[in-house]
Amino acid sequence: MDGDVAVGVKRGSDELNMYSSSPSAMTANGSDSKKQRLDESPPSRVLHIRKLPNEVTETEVIALGLPFGKVTNILMLKGKNQAFLELGTEEAAITMVNYYTAVTPQVRNTPVFIQYSNHKELKTDSALNQRAQAVLQAVSAVQDGSSPSSDPGVLELAPPPSPVLRIIIDNMFYPVTLDVLQQIFSKFGTVMKIITFTKNNQFQALLQFSDPVNAQQAKLSLDGQNIYNSCCTLRIDFSKLVNLNVKYNNDKSRDYTRPDLPTGDGDSANKDHSLLGTPSGALASYSSGGSYSSSLSLSQGGGAISPLSAAAAAAAAAGRVALSGSGVSGVLLASNLNEEMVTPQSLFTLFGVYGDVQRVKILYNKKDSALIQLSDGNQAQLAMSHLNGQKVFGKVMRVTLSKHQTVALPREGLDDQLLTKDFAGSPLHRFKKPGSKNFQNIFPPSATLHLSNIREGVGEEDLRLLFSNSGGAVKAFKFFQDRKMALIQMSSVEEAIQALMDLHNYDMGGNHHLKVSFSKSTI
Repeated sequence: MDGDVAVGVKRGSDELNMYSSSPSAMTANGSDSKKQRLDESPPSRVLHIRKLPNEVTETEVIALGLPFGKVTNILMLKGKNQAFLELGTEEAAITMVNYYTAVTPQVRNTPVFIQYSNHKELKTDSALNQRAQAVLQAVSAVQDGSSPSSDPGVLELAPPPSPVLRIIIDNMFYPVTLDVLQQIFSKFGTVMKIITFTKNNQFQALLQFSDPVNAQQAKLSLDGQNIYNSCCTLRIDFSKLVNLNVKYNNDKSRDYTRPDLPTGDGDSANKDHSLLGTPSGALASYSSGGSYSSSLSLSQGGGAISPLSAAAAAAAAAGRVALSGSGVSGVLLASNLNEEMVTPQSLFTLFGVYGDVQRVKILYNKKDSALIQLSDGNQAQLAMSHLNGQKVFGKVMRVTLSKHQTVALPREGLDDQLLTKDFAGSPLHRFKKPGSKNFQNIFPPSATLHLSNIREGVGEEDLRLLFSNSGGAVKAFKFFQDRKMALIQMSSVEEAIQALMDLHNYDMGGNHHLKVSFSKSTI
């Protein structure tokens, strides 16, 4: 791809200036100075893309439009860092522009600018625009399910070797679950099987489509994309395997063609996945939250945010995956609490499993309710998805998004009941350090707890006694080899929640504070 891709004969550079039409009020173009001095163009199936990175390929530009419908033409202006993309229908172009109004389009981690063109179709001289046309033909063949018939010497696209993709997640600052992957990749075809695992300290997955063509299309569109803003980057290759053998349906592996498989030692196959399904179903689950501010606006009726499986379902339905929790409040409302037992500290500890809690306020006139402010909307979504419906101090807690953007602190001397507490400077925040291992160890409440930072000389009986004194029965215990970590299993999830609130950061003496979190393992 040396030099500029030539422009068609009938289109001089003067005529191309017409393409500098205004953005259609897009956030992606918010900082663009041209926005103020240009009139808005009416919708067109031809889109003008500007500020592309220098080394961009035709395939990367086509990938921007691929999830929204058939891409019928492309014109690259390499010297100007611009391109024109023609979609099959005006509706597809409108969907694409609407989507990128909410989510800044990125190519190679660089924001780009997308707007409607003045022209209703793209006329290119195919003899002078040969490479771009060859790539487009190959992509169209993948979309149509046929084999590319172009000169293979011009293309990097070979026939798909396998229906199985190997997926590696880089910069995994937020957890990526099996369900998130299923929702993202199912846009491109029927996902039959997924196996997730950790190798070389990296989260990886094998994902099998029903057809190799679907795998190729998914790889073409998603390789190098971020699942969440600036993190969780997908690296996708074809696997050497052509068929996956899944033995269990649980949180690590799933065979969607065989719902009868046992769960094995993992969590129940159906646990915590009740929110998944259609985008509207995922969103409906939050409708009781009052002020639910979606960060996407999609013509499919879906639109969501953040690193939890239910919310990612809606975003994935749009066909693109770069999401942001920025449109969502970081404040949660917890209700139906046991007002005799609950304290700001206990809520800080419990919600702190899923995010860095900044402030907690138990409501003065309604002491069975509290506002919990986390660092951002992503953390709030994560905490809500895992804690809503859990039994805490004998009552089923309800957790929804609050309409408040922050939790206000009372004026000095007015909080005589100590109902509000500021935790902003707490040393107990688990997620202050970017890339911390804590990001990879976020699990739903479970009866089994993971203990770490155990002081030397503390034995099994000491820990069994400590945890049974928190009001529960210890069912099983297992030390890790170095005896600095252990698993302890309580008789119920409610007892484990109680123990975590009581004993996380427990002072064991000798400057050793016990760390407690939920585990995905069983003993």
